[in-house]
Amino acid sequence: MIDLLDPSDIITRMFNAEKYDELYNYCKKLLEKDPSNMVALQNISLSLIYLKKYDEAITYCDKVLKINNLDTYALKNKIYALENLKQYEQVLDLCKQILSTNSKDIWALNSMGLSLNELNRHQDALEYYDTSLLIDPNDVTALMNKAISLSHLGNYKDSIHYYDQVQMIDSKLKEIPLAKSRLFEKLKMQDDAFLAAQGVLNKDMEKIKNDAKENKCSVFHQFCEDEFKKSNTG
Repeated sequence: MIDLLDPSDIITRMFNAEKYDELYNYCKKLLEKDPSNMVALQNISLSLIYLKKYDEAITYCDKVLKINNLDTYALKNKIYALENLKQYEQVLDLCKQILSTNSKDIWALNSMGLSLNELNRHQDALEYYDTSLLIDPNDVTALMNKAISLSHLGNYKDSIHYYDQVQMIDSKLKEIPLAKSRLFEKLKMQDDAFLAAQGVLNKDMEKIKNDAKENKCSVFHQFCEDEFKKSNTG
């Protein structure tokens, strides 16, 4: 049986209903009764993040970290607030704290990489994305940001490869076809750029290009012909 007056349940309901102002006020009242209430401290910082009051959120995270300097929840809330304040050097320090106790924390590894990207340290960022991908080869965040890092480093072919992997995992990500297309254009591969923009996976491009050669037509016309056939048979 659910206790409707249990603070954790009340907080969960407010959060799920996106009532962040109410959540803040409720946690504030709990802290007036008990300034060391961990549930209230954690969730007041969360409410402030959603209210985009990042500096204030950090003050409550620090109160938790004063009690337990390795509290992962508070560290991650503080990291999120600092990212929004563009305090990337501080983010790196906090990510290292998390990774010192759990070297396989994918969230911290990716946050480390993202901050290194923001600091234009793209080669260093790759190390953290690679570590994430050793743990989970299908981690979309790591794959996407590895592609972005490689693009910044001018390694367009490898960047396209990782964007393509993301596309195979989640074809609904609309930014991927355009990103791949732009990189193919940088490589002066106009036919591939066109096909990428249409959402074609790398593995399917060669067949379309070969069919275009056999049929002595442009890749554009071959693609249109294939799509026309698909629409008639579908």
